[in-house]
Amino acid sequence: MATWHQLAEPSDQRRALWTHGADRTRWAACGQAWDAVAITPKTRGLDVLTAMCLDPRDGHPVIADLLSNVLYVLVPSGTGRAAAGLPGVRVLSTGDYLMVPTTEPGSAAAHWISPPHDTTPPRLVHTDRLFDHLNQLTPDMRRQSP
Repeated sequence: MATWHQLAEPSDQRRALWTHGADRTRWAACGQAWDAVAITPKTRGLDVLTAMCLDPRDGHPVIADLLSNVLYVLVPSGTGRAAAGLPGVRVLSTGDYLMVPTTEPGSAAAHWISPPHDTTPPRLVHTDRLFDHLNQLTPDMRRQSP
């Protein structure tokens, strides 16, 4: 089974599709069906997902932006603010937009590491668990006032 870190690295085939313009993305409004927790650097977010023992095949929506080295983890709407104030963490909610892939290859700025399954509602990551693991993996970083 592929790990979160392996899935975050695009294959040569995916990169070729990007080069040939086979990638498509769109802007999606945050704060309605989900919030997005942006974690920098991307490897920190991947370490958190691994520590949470989430299976990448379970359809938890996670997007990588390789150009900005950011991982976007989708969490239930209205709950992302719980992670605000942590160093390297930014929350996208009502009034914000996130670039999401609309084709399987996505793009270098937005590709699915773990695409959502065709379930309604999507299987979102629990914010409290995400926040707890972010805190555990960065014990030397103190929570900042939002």
